[in-house]
Amino acid sequence: MKAIDIKDELESNASSVDQYILSSLEGDPIELYRASAHYIKSGGKRLRPFLLIKSSEMFGGNLRRALPAAAAVELVHNFSLVHDDIMDNDDMRHSVQTVHKHYGMPLAILAGDILFSKAFELLAVNGRAKGIPEKAICEMVAKLSSACIQVCEGQATDVHMASMNDELSIDSPQYINMISKKTAALFELSCALGVLSAPNSSVIDVERLSWFGRNIGIAFQLVDDLIGITGDPKITGKAVGNDLREGKKTYPILLALNNAKGENRSKILKIFGRKNASASDLNEAVGTISTIGIDQEIRLAARTHIEKAVQSLADYADSEAKRALESSASFIVERSL
Repeated sequence: MKAIDIKDELESNASSVDQYILSSLEGDPIELYRASAHYIKSGGKRLRPFLLIKSSEMFGGNLRRALPAAAAVELVHNFSLVHDDIMDNDDMRHSVQTVHKHYGMPLAILAGDILFSKAFELLAVNGRAKGIPEKAICEMVAKLSSACIQVCEGQATDVHMASMNDELSIDSPQYINMISKKTAALFELSCALGVLSAPNSSVIDVERLSWFGRNIGIAFQLVDDLIGITGDPKITGKAVGNDLREGKKTYPILLALNNAKGENRSKILKIFGRKNASASDLNEAVGTISTIGIDQEIRLAARTHIEKAVQSLADYADSEAKRALESSASFIVERSL
């Protein structure tokens, strides 16, 4: 079998998912739906829908059958981004203004609500229209609801951890628990819904692919938090250093604080949790973190979860869909945006 070009695969699937989503985000007032589609139109890898579609294909599903569920997961993800940007008061995402900066706070909140509601509509109504059995639809809706609750719990934990300004010691289990809910829950959901949308799967298949998704999600967030500090904003399309200003206790930040000594640590603490920190102080702290050498340690931690993810697929025969999932795992660890 030929090797998988993961970037081409991602791009191809993203195009199909985007077209499907944008066709569903139409209504009145038109400005509300423009705000809802703002991040979709700005592009993206659509990694969660990709994992869902490939998980479906592993068990006899196909793109057409999986699209409603894939779109639903991406809509929930975008809902969380809109509200997350409001809470963090971020200005930019994917090289465009955040929704609340571009359309105003009231419309941004409503846009997030539309995205959330549309996700359930697409899954329940359109999924049924694609021939997915009623029993499977009910289980998929239940899993989507559960994942949404976990995302909210994870976000609340993240906010609480940031408010504890005197707690700077690394607590890896607490951090992993937070990102397991805030981020990995949707990756786990994606793989589970993919299996459930397929005609030839079992309970054990759902469990194995869910475990794959969970570990992929943890690895993704570890690398994402690293990129949020050391990434190039011209490549990532994101403002670098906002997590530092917000006082967020991401693993890379806590690791940097733990490894930094003397003046270097003082430079980081000078802007940690200071939302009014100057751009020069922020750049100095970011530069300091980049020289400490946390990149290798973070990516090693991510690879540990990738290995667990890939192992959960070991009992399945080789297939194009399986190799696509495995390739996506490697892509997540090595990515720079």
